[in-house]
Amino acid sequence: MTQRREHDFLGEREIPKDVYYGIQTLRAIENFHITGIPLKVEPLFVQALGYVKKAAAMANAELGALKKEIADSIIKASDRVISGEFNNQFITDLIQGGAGTSVNMNANEVIANIALEMQGKEKGDYQYCHPNNHVNCSQSTNDAYPTAFRIALINKLSLYKESLRALGDAFEAKGEEFNQVLKMGRTQLQDAVPMSMGDEFRAFATTIREELTRIEESKKLIAEVNMGATAIGTGVNAPEGYAELVVRHLRTVTGLDLVLATDLIEATNDTGAYVQLSGVLKRTAIKVSKICNDLRLLSSGPRCGINEINLPPMQPGSSIMPGKVNPVIPEVVNQTAFYVIGADLTLTLAAEAGQLQLNVMEPVIAFSLFTSITYMTNACNTLREKCVTGITANAERTRDMVMQSIGIVTQLNPIIGYEKSAAIAREALETGKSVHDIAVKEKKLVTQEKWDEIFTFENMIRPKFINS
Repeated sequence: MTQRREHDFLGEREIPKDVYYGIQTLRAIENFHITGIPLKVEPLFVQALGYVKKAAAMANAELGALKKEIADSIIKASDRVISGEFNNQFITDLIQGGAGTSVNMNANEVIANIALEMQGKEKGDYQYCHPNNHVNCSQSTNDAYPTAFRIALINKLSLYKESLRALGDAFEAKGEEFNQVLKMGRTQLQDAVPMSMGDEFRAFATTIREELTRIEESKKLIAEVNMGATAIGTGVNAPEGYAELVVRHLRTVTGLDLVLATDLIEATNDTGAYVQLSGVLKRTAIKVSKICNDLRLLSSGPRCGINEINLPPMQPGSSIMPGKVNPVIPEVVNQTAFYVIGADLTLTLAAEAGQLQLNVMEPVIAFSLFTSITYMTNACNTLREKCVTGITANAERTRDMVMQSIGIVTQLNPIIGYEKSAAIAREALETGKSVHDIAVKEKKLVTQEKWDEIFTFENMIRPKFINS
């Protein structure tokens, strides 16, 4: 393979002639064998780096910091990166030392070499378009990397919101389908009072939809960028007015409502927005996992469990037990949630570990958020498509369990009082008799007519006060 030679202040290296990255990216490939997950796996991040470099070139040309012809070539090269044409050239590991410098230089080198090729020059002939002097003009990794990171996060969150919204809608649809299914509600795994299975599934929908608001709140914090801060927030090496102008161009090229941080020194070292977003992801993961726990319990059996609902059979459940089918979809979503909960701790420690004017741990923060959002998006889609939409109810069984339950005695409290109700419950538990037979036939504490009034379907799921 033909090679080209490039240099940095550490020395010279040979690089395959056909690649668009350069010597600093090569060093990163050699140094960081951590996750095995390259930058190209996050195409929205690659796209966001293109947006940042394009907006910077536009601002630099307008302020006279770059010659127009060089800026134009960077803008055109950035557009090709934004389109995804060169995703395979973004190969640095997502977790790396250097606060993201390798990612930033990967972008600088690729865009510089695309620009050179478009000018008819050889890759690596950086006198005509230099990764640092031109593509990185008026920037530092410390503002370019987090700004691109935030743009990518906002776009990933939009996709995640759609998966959450669709999952909530699926539970809502099941709520309507199961509206007339009577079942026993439970607290502390014990029989409580009757309810509609439709209400149970609508509650799942409500708790998921609440997260859409929390995500929007987090997106507003993420939309505050430090572009123009350069190294530590003082704006060193950037022309006057650059910060405001570059953010204005960023808003235009991304279509996002980005805002410039009011204190660029604070914004360069603060990672509080990431902590809050991670907390929202953890909160949602916990809620979805709790729902999956409920689905596993409610579908347990089929003969020796609760068996109120049936989950779609997705695969044989045992290599030794014939006919066994496991709740594999809720199980995999549970495990995904565990990962997100753990990633939140990783991010928390990384946010706390930043010292002085920069948090150098931002790559692992990026990795934690990117993977958590991706995994939760996939988990929500999987849960909806392969589980929720195919759930069926065992309505006859659930009604029989209600009428045989001791928990229905609660609805006699206003008529016969707590003490007599408790005595009926105890006797029913000890003898196996039904609450109905003890209260109506044996003790004659309520009439059959009153019983029928109390225990209509509507009154059991939407109880109204009935006295003697």
